[in-house]
Amino acid sequence: MHAIKGYYFVTGGGISMRGDLHDIRRAICCGVSVVQYRNKTGSSKIFYEEALKLRRICRGALFIINDRIDIALAVGADGVHIGQDDMPLIAARKILGKKMIIGVSVSTFGQAQSACRDGADYLGIGPIYATTTKRDAQKPTGTALITRIKNNFSIPIAAIGGITRNNAQRVIAAGADSLCAISSVVAKPDVARHIRAFQALFAG
Repeated sequence: MHAIKGYYFVTGGGISMRGDLHDIRRAICCGVSVVQYRNKTGSSKIFYEEALKLRRICRGALFIINDRIDIALAVGADGVHIGQDDMPLIAARKILGKKMIIGVSVSTFGQAQSACRDGADYLGIGPIYATTTKRDAQKPTGTALITRIKNNFSIPIAAIGGITRNNAQRVIAAGADSLCAISSVVAKPDVARHIRAFQALFAG
């Protein structure tokens, strides 16, 4: 498995200025390690067709499908990312096997414990700060949860939720291996410039 490190790209859907296809091409050019395709509004047919196109672009980066195990299998994705209200991790692993990556969203230490026990490949922790990108987001966890999980488990952590250039360094210092800042990137006219700015924070 490629290392989950640096900027973790998640498609922005409705808030993208240039569209997912454009954004992912720019992300790949910037050397991101992970691309997660998320589609909360389209039909299964549209989800599949778009995922198939994006899969072809994501050479050199892990291509992760949000929520939809069936779509991930159908397009040959590298893995899926599931939330607390999606199919349980153990059941997902039975379907996907050991080779496909499974990331799990957590917002509490107890959820992180369960995900690590059940064999998650990485954790998506958040929202770290208040966010308007995800309407059903939980209360902010702050960076302390990142540090606590890092001190107890040797699992890659991707931080998400309310992260900007102003607070990203604190997130990295807390122990995040990667971070996602959707609106701070895809809602901007120059996606590549903003991705590179976040990537640079991991180089120091």
